Amino acid sequence: MKIGFLTCPGTMPGSPVRRDDAFEHDLQVDAIRPALAARGGTLAEIDWRAPLEAFAGCQLVLVGTPWDYWDFEQEFLDKLDALEGAGIAVCNPPALVRWNSRKTYLRDLAERGAATIPTLWVEQPTAADIENAFDQFGCDRVVAKRQVGAGAEGQSIHRKGKVPAGWTMQHPAMIQPYLPQIASEGEYSFLFIDGEFSHALIKRPAAGDYRVQSLYGGTEEAITPDAGDLAAAKAIVNTLPHGTPLYARIDMVRSEDGLLLMEAELIEPYLYPLQGPELGPRLAEAIAGRIGN
Repeated sequence: MKIGFLTCPGTMPGSPVRRDDAFEHDLQVDAIRPALAARGGTLAEIDWRAPLEAFAGCQLVLVGTPWDYWDFEQEFLDKLDALEGAGIAVCNPPALVRWNSRKTYLRDLAERGAATIPTLWVEQPTAADIENAFDQFGCDRVVAKRQVGAGAEGQSIHRKGKVPAGWTMQHPAMIQPYLPQIASEGEYSFLFIDGEFSHALIKRPAAGDYRVQSLYGGTEEAITPDAGDLAAAKAIVNTLPHGTPLYARIDMVRSEDGLLLMEAELIEPYLYPLQGPELGPRLAEAIAGRIGN
């Protein structure tokens, strides 16, 4: 079996414009490739912008690390549709990716019973929206995030009384109260393959920061989650639309009332193979099952 793995110039090996966190791409590929090889399969890294001919022979394409899709959303979604239209299985499937690409999906999950962080959804955010959020949430710090984005790109934190008068964001935004638990305790990630729990970790930001990604100095530690926390994450997976995803990363933060959903990462999440050494074999087995191999 030949499996495609979508990349972008920022993650493709040998690219002159590789991102500083592209080592995560390497770690992920290094976990998956030998596991597929053990089943007689191959893994081909392919830029998502490549013509369809570049995917010849692929039975399935993993969305992988196209870590620039948020700036080319429609073009990216069209390519996934084209791959599916060419008879190639895409994981996660285009319908699920389309739903997950805008963080308004969190409203859908909240309506289905998920405990989420209070959020203001603003199409053309300005300083007035930030000031409104302080009043709405009764807090003195808020975080503004892109509705279509990942990896904290374009994200900003604001303190009450210190918002620049001319502040704007050039993208539709979600504004949330800053949760100090992210710095004091950390952000939890639960990884699922074909709906089954694989591994979990806690991510912590560098001192003085609030972003947990490695690009900003964040660190990760493997954990064994307690039954209640794992059940909360699994409940999110069970409520997802468009069938069971091949892979899912559920990011959560603890509140006084339990874990709150931060993100259901279903498009191109880093799957933390170092914290889950069985990730490669589990994913290879799930892929083989999807294509009947």
